[in-house]
Amino acid sequence: MAKVKVHVFLKPGVLDVQGKAVEGALQGLGWTGVSNARVGKLIEFDLDGVADPQAEAKKMCEQLLANTVIEGYRIEAA
Repeated sequence: MAKVKVHVFLKPGVLDVQGKAVEGALQGLGWTGVSNARVGKLIEFDLDGVADPQAEAKKMCEQLLANTVIEGYRIEAA
């Protein structure tokens, strides 16, 4: 069984509305040095019965987990 982590994030140049909101809130709370905040998501799961968990997770990202037009992803499989 493999432990898989998929990190999904907006591609550079894509406006990150959530990131801007987080950045503004942190600055409003006094952390004025915060800039270029980006918000992503982490998907973790166990994957059993496959020979190549990395390749299988890539297929999952391409079909469902990431909108590859505007998002990139990074896979960790152990």
